[in-house]
Amino acid sequence: MTALPDWMALPPEGLSAADYEALPEEVCRHIEIVDGAIVVTPAHRRLHQRIARRLAGELEQAAAPELTVDTGVDLRLRDVPLLNRRPDVVVYDSALPDDALLRPQHCLLVVEVMSPGSVTADQTDKPAEYAAAGIEHFWRVESDAQDDRCLTVFRYRLDPTTRLYALLGADTDKLSVSAPVELTIDFDSLL
Repeated sequence: MTALPDWMALPPEGLSAADYEALPEEVCRHIEIVDGAIVVTPAHRRLHQRIARRLAGELEQAAAPELTVDTGVDLRLRDVPLLNRRPDVVVYDSALPDDALLRPQHCLLVVEVMSPGSVTADQTDKPAEYAAAGIEHFWRVESDAQDDRCLTVFRYRLDPTTRLYALLGADTDKLSVSAPVELTIDFDSLL
């Protein structure tokens, strides 16, 4: 039997922000922290990575200069208990210094590309967390169960009264939006 690595041995109150920040980057790239607990994220398939990378490129070309687009970066939703996610794509305020923590108030849009191992997190957990944190836009990219090259993008916008996401649309084949950025994409270009 293999022993768990030292960084997975958590105190009863869970991992603190300071504990997380002390972890090596190669560890942080493969985990998220939910209520102080470590959630190991499986390695993504090439198609998942390609969709996220190409969508980020399209968003970056469409974004105004005051917005930055990144993939796979830490997003600190809460400090206590620690809630740290790594969205597949995030669009945020360019004024944020590179060494500053990315927090919900900096974000305009977060995107999750759903994988077989992330269905519950991407359909239920993360949208609820992002909405509660006040992130205005959330998109989820899903592949058809029978054909993973057939994509649907579910677009949501935060209802400021309920602090829940309201569905704006479910796009197949093509996406054409004016908010949060003006963008038209043929989904074949993401594959």
